[in-house]
Amino acid sequence: MFRHVVMFTWTADATEEQKAEVSKRLSELPGVIPELKSYQIGPDAGINEGNFDFAVVADFDSQDDYLVYRDHPVHRAVVAESIAPIAATRAAVQYAV
Repeated sequence: MFRHVVMFTWTADATEEQKAEVSKRLSELPGVIPELKSYQIGPDAGINEGNFDFAVVADFDSQDDYLVYRDHPVHRAVVAESIAPIAATRAAVQYAV
């Protein structure tokens, strides 16, 4: 299995509507990209200060399946249209499980 983890911090002026749109659009990806075997998304619980605001954990059968997801036009559209406008910082890692 191959795992992709990405975390975002939103800009100070990001609205609740914009944040909800990110969640909505990302939650639609498993129905569009069959290579996704497990897909978990969500905002930080707010327990610890200094955390990122939002996380995505995606599992794939292989690195090649991850690349299909990474480059998929629907995924790229979500990133460009909903995430990029409100993302202040991003951190990501991919690794074999």
